[in-house]
Amino acid sequence: MSYIGSLDQGTSSTRFIVFDDAGKIVGQHQLEHTQILPQAGWVEHDAAEIWQRTQDVIAGALKAARISGAELSAIGITNQRETTVVWDKQTGEPLANAIVWQDTRTTDFLNSISKEKQSLITHKTGLAIAPYFSGSKINWLLNHVPAVQEAVKSERALVGTIDSWLLWNLSGGARGGVHLTDVTNASRTLLMNLESLEWDQELLDIFSVPRSILPQIRSSSEIYATTDPAGPVGSAVPIAGILGDQQSAMVGQACFERGESKTTYGTGNFALLNTGTEIVRSKNGLLTTVCFKFGNAPANYALEGSVAVTGSAIQWLRDQLQIISTAPDIEPLAKSVADNGGVYFVPAFSGLFAPYWRNDARGVVVGLTRAATKAHLARAALEAICYQTRDVLDAMSADSGVKLPEMRVDGGITANSLCMQMQADIMGVDVVRPLIIETTALGAAYAAGLAVGVFKDTSELKAKWQEGMRWNADSASQLATSGYQLWKKAISRTLDWLE
Repeated sequence: MSYIGSLDQGTSSTRFIVFDDAGKIVGQHQLEHTQILPQAGWVEHDAAEIWQRTQDVIAGALKAARISGAELSAIGITNQRETTVVWDKQTGEPLANAIVWQDTRTTDFLNSISKEKQSLITHKTGLAIAPYFSGSKINWLLNHVPAVQEAVKSERALVGTIDSWLLWNLSGGARGGVHLTDVTNASRTLLMNLESLEWDQELLDIFSVPRSILPQIRSSSEIYATTDPAGPVGSAVPIAGILGDQQSAMVGQACFERGESKTTYGTGNFALLNTGTEIVRSKNGLLTTVCFKFGNAPANYALEGSVAVTGSAIQWLRDQLQIISTAPDIEPLAKSVADNGGVYFVPAFSGLFAPYWRNDARGVVVGLTRAATKAHLARAALEAICYQTRDVLDAMSADSGVKLPEMRVDGGITANSLCMQMQADIMGVDVVRPLIIETTALGAAYAAGLAVGVFKDTSELKAKWQEGMRWNADSASQLATSGYQLWKKAISRTLDWLE
């Protein structure tokens, strides 16, 4: 029996899962970290806290699996993408809080870039001009944090997405950690050329980012380094897979062929469609991104639709409005009413992502009457998750010419049966959840296992995928027809809120 560790560092928590070579979980541990919200539109994390949580969850998962770190064949890393950390390579300390993917502070800077340069950026990177991506976050850190400016001058600064920060620390940190990233994370920065898979000098110049502070770009599946025996693993284990979380879920769902897709429900929602080795440029508001690159094989690309707020809308109902005590409470509350009572909720807290890309949008609740209750709002929140997903998948079908035969889904909300039934009804296709639902963590384990020979090839991984649950679409549902028309009307009410 071989064991592979997967470090899954997400927006709200960090976990380490130990898988066996059949893809089954033998031990895991998960811890949340602090969401830092200094002012409207700003979202930060303490990278030192994330590293501490990482050490704790590795120890906890190994204990739960009843194995030592030395028994791991390899470790894979998957991470919240775009979130940007800058640190001092001599002390190992972060020089500022990490700027999270949801943060919108760089909107004005992006708006100041000429239309000509914006077109160049979009063509080279496949991405939208949005504060979501890392390039403008790095620019902000370089221009607004004196400690970062000083460290750049004295050649002590390193910058990267969370995968780079964790890899550097796991491989020894200030004692000789490696500074690398993989193509999937690099493709989310606005700084990497999709065709060359390298940092692009024209893009670096637009964002005023010195190449020297960036990590080297590698494939998603190769041995990057071994863990520092003095670190949390307690042994020298190959770190052999890195994938941004959404690409990792594609690998975990065994979507290796052109035309295969998955939708992950987390803090936000992310749908990806594998376009093979072809770079398909979207005409319908989607992103073009790297799907994965295994060793020396050519890169596979994907179309991606990103929705900023899905699971975090439920957190908002729980934490800010306090109409539920725990996230799972939303299902019985929403089920207590037959429909949404005419209430529509568009959670555009930080603008709208795909396919709209409107930074000026803000959240609305519309259709309120005196009869509206918290149950109607809860139901509207679940419907919002499903309607936003349809917006993205409709755009995907238009771009690719492929009509989805079914939806493969994963992530936290897929435990909510009411929400998944609504999703099937709104999409008009069956929704299918795999037997192993921790697909993001599983994808990183698969990539690491491929690199060290635990798995022979992708066909072996494909054979491991098994259906766990299926929701059949109800063709008579009004959600897909009049409900969706009212959703579009509600979307229009969010626009132009910010001047």
